[in-house]
Amino acid sequence: MKVEFYKHNIEQMDIDNVVSVLHSTFLTTGDKVAEFEKKFAEYIGCKYVVGLTSCTGALHLSLLALGISHGDEVITTPMTFVATANSIIEAGAKPIFVDVESDTGNINADLIESVITPRTKAIMPVHLYGQLCEMDKIQYVANKYGLFVIEDAAHAIEASRNGIRVGEIGDATCFSHYVTKTLQCGEGGSVAMNNQETANNIRKMRHHGISTNASERYTKKYEHWDMDIFGWKYNMDNIKAALLINQINRLDEYLKRREEICQKYEKAFADTSIKFLTVLPKSKSARLMFTILVDDRDNVMHKLQEKGIGVAVNYRAIHLLTYYSETYGYKRGDYPIAEGIGDRTITLPLYPKLTNEEVEYVIQSVKEVVC
Repeated sequence: MKVEFYKHNIEQMDIDNVVSVLHSTFLTTGDKVAEFEKKFAEYIGCKYVVGLTSCTGALHLSLLALGISHGDEVITTPMTFVATANSIIEAGAKPIFVDVESDTGNINADLIESVITPRTKAIMPVHLYGQLCEMDKIQYVANKYGLFVIEDAAHAIEASRNGIRVGEIGDATCFSHYVTKTLQCGEGGSVAMNNQETANNIRKMRHHGISTNASERYTKKYEHWDMDIFGWKYNMDNIKAALLINQINRLDEYLKRREEICQKYEKAFADTSIKFLTVLPKSKSARLMFTILVDDRDNVMHKLQEKGIGVAVNYRAIHLLTYYSETYGYKRGDYPIAEGIGDRTITLPLYPKLTNEEVEYVIQSVKEVVC
């Protein structure tokens, strides 16, 4: 049997929506983007959403919109995709890592205060694999020291913890709409916030920093535009937005299926030597990924691939990657819990189109290889 690592959630209604855009006059940022932004803001429970080309762009522009720049420091986790830390460098600041919780892989909120300096300007928690970080503690520290909170919620659209929803606390909350995410358009991202000034600045910065976008210039009476801040090219287009709009209606349905699959994995591995990260009490995980922790990880991965099972590593600890170790002098032993996860983690297939037969094949294959 062959089990793909991932299959997308695109349905015919999404394709039809894209086709309608392709038959229209306007393909770039316009009415469909505005429709997506409004609908997604309602789902998240934030006042504003800005559609962008990636979560990396969302993180980058959020930092800039909040005034973070050269010489500043931003506290984050080494157990995440490199985009998190890279966005901090792109803004001119320095990423400062703290280790993670052993049971969730999320940033350890109890360690954040110990690395705060006069240069610290923000905290960037990452809600790893779909489980929210300990946001009440993080917000307490942020308030105490006057820091911004920028949530990397690439994995966690549907998540909550201790009664706190994703996006409820952060000054900006950034989402990925990459093909493996729960709300997907191939490549895309967005950022949610409750501050209108921050939203307005990000809208400008996503399109070179100019005062109007193409849709506004060509659907209204022409007025000369200005550029009053420096910007980038991060604006979402109508084609991507058309793919996303109807998927929002299906988010909860898809989460239910991923939860069913995760519970099958957890039950099957509970009495074996196979370890996995847990969902804490009073937490609702978005269940974006299911990862197991095994010794001799690479050998196990290769054997699973030989059995036709798609697998991935999410993630190796950032501070041990060549650029970060050479640039900042990080070394093995600096963040031992993140290293332990990064050295042992394997991500198994997890998506709504995964059949029960395929799930059982994955479970049996993992047991044969590991146990």
